[in-house]
Amino acid sequence: MIGTVSSLLLSRRAIGRRIGAALSVLLLGLPLLPTAAISAAEGPSGLPLPRFVTTRSTPINVRVGPGTKYGVAWVYVKAGTPVEIIQEFDTWRKIRDADGSEGWLHQNLLVGKRAGLVAPWKPAGEQIALLRSADENAGVRAWLTPNFRVDIKECTGTWCEVVATTHPVNGGPQSFDGWLHQDELWGVYKGEEFD
Repeated sequence: MIGTVSSLLLSRRAIGRRIGAALSVLLLGLPLLPTAAISAAEGPSGLPLPRFVTTRSTPINVRVGPGTKYGVAWVYVKAGTPVEIIQEFDTWRKIRDADGSEGWLHQNLLVGKRAGLVAPWKPAGEQIALLRSADENAGVRAWLTPNFRVDIKECTGTWCEVVATTHPVNGGPQSFDGWLHQDELWGVYKGEEFD
């Protein structure tokens, strides 16, 4: 019985030392966290990560890794598709689309122009009001459906001014300028401001 108690005491002491060592490593590492967080916000290109951009041309092969030796995961067939850059490796950018799919594109296939998708998380039958001004009581310029692509002109942190362009079968394209709630748009961050 004494042997059992002494081995129990030894194992409790060993556990205490391990916990103490883990806590000291954690406490010593805390001052390094802000520096690591700041450096993680910028990629090798010197631009912030993550950030939204659009595809430059079509077709574009999205690859499973950062290089042409990697297989093609899928192909973008429309220029101007908004994507989010979440990682950089040399001249390759890991992107995420509105569906959450991730893959790699060469930097030359991306442009810094801002575009967005209207509420891609909403059911297909819903309509989102494109308003005449950044005001709840403003008149409606047009009704947009989920996943409708818009060009983003500016965002205030609450509202975004956008241009919605339709391409009817008969006739030329029609554009509508207006305002959307920022939280109804995929392609901008919550509270993000730019013009």
